[in-house]
Amino acid sequence: MNKRETASLQVEPRDGRGKGAARKLRGDGRIPANIYGHGIDSIAVTANAHEFDALTSKISVENTLVELELGGKSRQVLIREIQRHPYRSQVLHVDFFAIRADEKIRVSVPVHVTGTSSGVKNAGGVLQQALHEVEIEVLPNEIPEAFEIDVSALEIGDSLHVSDLDTMGFETSEAPERTIVTVQPPRILEEPEEEEGVEALEGVEPEVITARGEDEDGDDGEEGDES
Repeated sequence: MNKRETASLQVEPRDGRGKGAARKLRGDGRIPANIYGHGIDSIAVTANAHEFDALTSKISVENTLVELELGGKSRQVLIREIQRHPYRSQVLHVDFFAIRADEKIRVSVPVHVTGTSSGVKNAGGVLQQALHEVEIEVLPNEIPEAFEIDVSALEIGDSLHVSDLDTMGFETSEAPERTIVTVQPPRILEEPEEEEGVEALEGVEPEVITARGEDEDGDDGEEGDES
């Protein structure tokens, strides 16, 4: 388990409010945003859209601390909500949640599977991951990048649960018996069902249909011209 590094982003104060002001900001390549948290009033800011896209493309948005640079001061935040345009690749608004270094927060940490299951490698089983992240309560500077779970020893029918995960003593709201991964038997392709009525037709001779005017011997019933 590795602790992730803190990312950083420059923001600026935002004066205008309302849809018109927000539309103008987006047209200028900036994103309207708000900073809120325990014991502070909401702060209206803007971020450069290109810089924000570059930041979120390389971090886990749900649990990465971001150092917001505002007016020469730095503030640690988590990205709590990103509002996106319904059909364009455009961010409309962002909510930043300000945190305190001495106050625990709840974050979702990804679960990464390592190794190759013996049941998959040797018996053609199928590994299914039912749980991809675990919510924990943790101090901001102790947020892990991910939890890893080794599936190498799993045979067909075996599974691993939250209780098998090394959460390093962090408090989690997940039930210990909740399944993380399981190895299912190999999928067997079903034989296609026979068409209805095929059995009833077995042993029946096919009917010979002759061309109009022909008899069973293939004569057309008319005498040929004599030479």
